[in-house]
Amino acid sequence: MTTQTFKTTINCGGCISKVTSTLNNLVGESNWNVDTSTSDKILTIQNIDIIPEQIISSIQNLGFQITLQQSTT
Repeated sequence: MTTQTFKTTINCGGCISKVTSTLNNLVGESNWNVDTSTSDKILTIQNIDIIPEQIISSIQNLGFQITLQQSTT
């Protein structure tokens, strides 16, 4: 199982709504989550072998900052 975590500026329900379509298309509806309760606003991608740069580019194109925190297999 591959898990990737990213620090983001996705910080509220409106922000999550803005990224939902893009993330659903990239990794599937049940394969991602954003924890807005932490200061780092962690986006977690699970069970998907996708190049982190694809996620980073897509989220940046929506106007958010994002950096890879960890990728584990």
